[in-house]
Amino acid sequence: MNDVTPPNTVWTPDGEQPVEPSGLPGEDTLIEAIATVYDPEIPVNIYELGLIYAVEIDDAGGVKVEMTLTAPACPSAQELPEQVQNAVLMVPGVTSCHVETVWDPPWDPSRMTEEARLQLNMF
Repeated sequence: MNDVTPPNTVWTPDGEQPVEPSGLPGEDTLIEAIATVYDPEIPVNIYELGLIYAVEIDDAGGVKVEMTLTAPACPSAQELPEQVQNAVLMVPGVTSCHVETVWDPPWDPSRMTEEARLQLNMF
């Protein structure tokens, strides 16, 4: 049995996660964390819905996420950004997270992935 974590990975309860040589999580790891957040009214994660516009990590492990909502009057306007922040903060190597809700460009269904459109029967 090999108890050694491969290079450029960190162990988490969910398994080994890739990290950059700097020890910071990679963009894919951050996106995986964000994809655990679901809109309570739509059974698709917010990344597949196209609500995430940008994910940036600085050299100190601080993450900035720009996201939008499906509509300005979205009933989840308060909870979704908080859920994104909490999910990102659980990633090893992340020291802080700021989530900004932006409205430009406005969200529309064309931002959804093909998988999300199939899941929602929106061809």
